[in-house]
Amino acid sequence: MDYSEIMSHLKAKGIIFENGLGAQEINDIENFYEIRFPPDLKEFLSIALPISDNFVNWRDTSKNNVSKIKDRLNWPLEGMIFDIENNIFWYDSWGKKPNNLADAIDICKKEMRKVPKLIPIYSHRYIPSEPNEIDNPIFSVYQTDIIYYGENLLSYLQVEFDMKKYNDINFDSIKKIRFWEDLQS
Repeated sequence: MDYSEIMSHLKAKGIIFENGLGAQEINDIENFYEIRFPPDLKEFLSIALPISDNFVNWRDTSKNNVSKIKDRLNWPLEGMIFDIENNIFWYDSWGKKPNNLADAIDICKKEMRKVPKLIPIYSHRYIPSEPNEIDNPIFSVYQTDIIYYGENLLSYLQVEFDMKKYNDINFDSIKKIRFWEDLQS
């Protein structure tokens, strides 16, 4: 199955698409949000841009939409901070957890700047920006409850939109992503 077939299936489910993003649009988006789309996400978004609810409308530069996108880009960090504040989360590689909550949050923010950024695709599903190559896995991110949701973008779209069962994901073939692989639930 390829992206065109996936898009046909999504359109049949009522997903609305606009024309795909052009190379200059992609470049502008990456620079504005300080992200890098992996090649397979670039390909998908250049074919057609899904704009239905829960998808990211990268083309819409309205103040409200830019704020929504920035919130979604910050969602993984905000979820970790929530779990530091309200649960027992602490990533061992950050060292001993400070007793002072503000210090713990500062360490989290500092350390999170070092890990591959997650780019929102749909709802709370994300693709890592690094390595900048095809076949990065898709993560479902809800606070620190993080699970794989596809071996790659194509597999993920099949799972999310009922063309493939979650249990049919080939978990053994999933590419390891620095930091994020350690947080698998």
